Amino acid sequence: MTIKQVNNDKNNFLERMVSDCNTASFLIHLRLSFKKLNPGKMWNISMRMISFLLLNTFLICIPKKSSAQDAIVDELKKVATRKVEKPKFDSGEVWKTSVIFNLNVGQGSQSNWAAGGDAFSFSIGSYLGLMGLYKNDRYSWENTLDLNYGMVNTTSLGTRKNDDRIDLLSKIGYQLQPKLNLTGLFNFHSQFSKGYNYISKNEKELLSDFMSPGYFLLSIGLDYKPTEGLSIFLSPVTARWTIVNDDSLAAKGAYGVDSSEHVKRSFGAFATISYVKDITKTIKYDGRVDLFSNYEHNPQNVDIMFKNRFTGKFSKFLAVSIGLDLIYDDDIRLFGPENNSPALQLKSILAVGLTLKF
Repeated sequence: MTIKQVNNDKNNFLERMVSDCNTASFLIHLRLSFKKLNPGKMWNISMRMISFLLLNTFLICIPKKSSAQDAIVDELKKVATRKVEKPKFDSGEVWKTSVIFNLNVGQGSQSNWAAGGDAFSFSIGSYLGLMGLYKNDRYSWENTLDLNYGMVNTTSLGTRKNDDRIDLLSKIGYQLQPKLNLTGLFNFHSQFSKGYNYISKNEKELLSDFMSPGYFLLSIGLDYKPTEGLSIFLSPVTARWTIVNDDSLAAKGAYGVDSSEHVKRSFGAFATISYVKDITKTIKYDGRVDLFSNYEHNPQNVDIMFKNRFTGKFSKFLAVSIGLDLIYDDDIRLFGPENNSPALQLKSILAVGLTLKF
């Protein structure tokens, strides 16, 4: 074999080596080429070729590997320095709460006043309204608690209460349509302290006390909300419990309970309509009417409780409020000439005083 042939074989071998940079391929190609060489010249040629090939392999293959490693390092740097954005979760959970507190105080006095009147009078009235609304997707939970208490003291009549109310309303709803909910409703109302019918200055008759009466109502129905602030709830399936805890009132069968019994259960239909409206920027109306018909006893005699409240704000902390409540309950037979007939109950309050809203 001539030197030219050996050089050609060497060049072909180098091209194959450079293309794959693989040690195994290098040894295979080297062995195949050596088979064609004269054994006498094999050693010298082999040593020169091996030295040359090792040098070229180092210069060609190593940079390629280094370049690949650099690319990997660059990618790792990008991943390490990449800004991680925290996922945003929209749970749809919303809590809305509000607290309203009103305090009204009045005082009057006179001495040697020809027109006459009490020498001293003092009145105080308070109102606390709590509201909590929870909404999560189709589910909602509405809660309102209204607490009223007021007293008046005069020289001639002494101290008497003129306002007393506890009213809790809770509704849990599932949205069937954008304006229609399937709703379960719970209502409780009573009063804080004893109330009397003042027959004379020294004679009075007990009419009520805490949980005498007390009303618990459970109902399931549809709650329709055609516009903001208006809710119309209707239910044909309602249970109501009337509780008279005071023994003397229970003995007289007051508030529809059987004589000497403390609890009366009624089953019937129930409806409640509530409406809250900002009439102007400073005047607000809040009203609710409850209707209950007892399937088991005189269903045509519908019990009515109608509450109205107007509030006007003169400043951040000063407001005037007008309240008008109407109640008719066929089971409350404390009125009339014989004190055994039902009647329309009416209460109105006009007050000016401090108001706080949170």
